[in-house]
Amino acid sequence: MTTTRSATFHIALTADFYDADGAPRFSDLGLTALDACEEISYAPFPQHKTEISPEQLEGAQGVIVLTPEVTRASVSQGQNLLVIGRFGVGYDAVDLDACTEADVAVLIAAGAVDHSVAEATVGWMIALTHRFREKDALVRNAQWNLRSGFHGCELRGRTLGIIGLGGIGRSVLKLLESFGMKKPLAYDPALNATQARELDVELVGLDDLLSHSDFVSLHCPLTPQTRGMIGKRELDLMKPNAYLINTARGGIVDEEALYAALSTNQLAGAAIDCFSEEPLTTSPRLAELDNVLLAPHCIAWTTELFREIGQTVAQGLIDLAHGRTPRGVVNPEVFERESFQKKWSRLQISAAMSPK
Repeated sequence: MTTTRSATFHIALTADFYDADGAPRFSDLGLTALDACEEISYAPFPQHKTEISPEQLEGAQGVIVLTPEVTRASVSQGQNLLVIGRFGVGYDAVDLDACTEADVAVLIAAGAVDHSVAEATVGWMIALTHRFREKDALVRNAQWNLRSGFHGCELRGRTLGIIGLGGIGRSVLKLLESFGMKKPLAYDPALNATQARELDVELVGLDDLLSHSDFVSLHCPLTPQTRGMIGKRELDLMKPNAYLINTARGGIVDEEALYAALSTNQLAGAAIDCFSEEPLTTSPRLAELDNVLLAPHCIAWTTELFREIGQTVAQGLIDLAHGRTPRGVVNPEVFERESFQKKWSRLQISAAMSPK
């Protein structure tokens, strides 16, 4: 949707929210809160680029980004750009240092994806252990009489090892409370012993978690520290009846090492939503295997998810436009910069115009 009223704060949307004819690709982007603010207008970029160009940001005080990269060049001329809102919670495609130096706040949809990703994770755990994919194929291939060779197993009595206990990881724990699993193992350098006790998890090192878990589920961001974190050495530590689930980011797992482990039955199976190179233009080697579930980085996409992401990001931009510090800012140090404060004071909607 494009608003046409006179406004003092303009928000651009990357063009990939819309198809070539200008129709929304998604049923509900959750941006109705923007419609209620007469001082705010919003409209999509005229064209899609994989990297946002400085020219696209001309006249915009804010931008909501779906998939394009935000680089140093993107914000090089952003004298009037105040905020970038990522339509999601990952921000590895945003140059945070460059944004901070350009006095641009970057915010994510903190909390908006927790339930949907957690639900998808638990769904994949059940699908893997009950061998949904293989049993479906038995019927499709008229192999009914082979069913006795495809027993699965329950979650009951199994151990979950969770890497990253932010909002998504904690939501996974909550959803699994009624499944009768053992006490979860957790690896998260940001988690302390008191927090671990409150969450009723056992805080362990990465090697211990990999060695003792029946499921290893990734819920950490892609950072220099986590890139390649799960490689051949780490996969070798896992039990042969264990499963790996990645709904976090590609690049955390060495996909060739994972293929080797799965193809030799060193691991029981895996579910992978994220890949080191996206979008995939050819079928990955992992697709050759029957013990793998795959999705094109959308396993958690639901109508509710998109609506809640949009609502969260929109509210963050509205807050900043009205001089309020929003949730979900991932470069909070920008607020300590005098130059940002001056820009914020200059661009924000005056208090007299703020909604009551």
